[in-house]
Amino acid sequence: MDRFIQQRTLNARGKLITLDNPVVMGILNLTPDSFYPGSRIDSVKAAVSRAGEMLAEGATILDIGAASSRPGADVISPEEELRRIIPVLEGLLSAYPEAILSVDTWRAGVANQVLRTGAHIINDITAGTQEPEILDIVAATGAPYVAMHMLGSPGNMPVRPAYKDIVGEILRYLVARLEQIRAAGIKDIIIDPGLGFGKSVDQNFALLKGLGVFRFLELPVMIGLSRKSMIWRTLDISPDDALNGTTALHLFALLQGATILRVHDVRAAVEVITLHKRLLEA
Repeated sequence: MDRFIQQRTLNARGKLITLDNPVVMGILNLTPDSFYPGSRIDSVKAAVSRAGEMLAEGATILDIGAASSRPGADVISPEEELRRIIPVLEGLLSAYPEAILSVDTWRAGVANQVLRTGAHIINDITAGTQEPEILDIVAATGAPYVAMHMLGSPGNMPVRPAYKDIVGEILRYLVARLEQIRAAGIKDIIIDPGLGFGKSVDQNFALLKGLGVFRFLELPVMIGLSRKSMIWRTLDISPDDALNGTTALHLFALLQGATILRVHDVRAAVEVITLHKRLLEA
């Protein structure tokens, strides 16, 4: 059915992720200023509880993030990022030892500490461009690495981003980053075209429409569009009301070859994957 055979397994430091079917990554948001208030978690107890719900609903991976990357967000210190992450990471490792835990960070020092603590995956929105030493740190552990495209820098993305060919430009960017990532010795790589990160609403839709092109890289493709502004601005609603739109675009992303859905709402995403599978089998 799919002539582009993606990498089907990821070795998350001894925990095997099988990608014969798409999987869900549940978002555990430790930031107090995220664009979606319903995702904010303010204690270890709340994080462990939310994680348990997500795992019960079918999440394969949990992604812990403590530094907001929305446009205009304050850039917190590495110390503050670790202060937020480490207690939650330790709580999750204790409560759910079989869970696969990703940490959303672009900082080498933070990545080093969370990997030492027991995190399994590093999700880097800068693909190693902000702190290149993060690549060597990840490579030394054998952890999978998410490389995302972002125009600008964390907390300082352009208000009016300019692209002549958004799909082609991002594909070329990722090809160049993959060369550096592989040269560092990282073997298990996930790519993310970075919806919402330095893209306008129109550009996000053009990128999503062309998502199938990224299958040429023959790597797992993660998509993060859950409740984002491309949905709620288009529908003139709030992020709180954007689940239906998220679900609709998730199905399109799956049809274009998305392998991992990074989401706030695990149950709905798992249902989309189940229906997508039945559709392909019909």
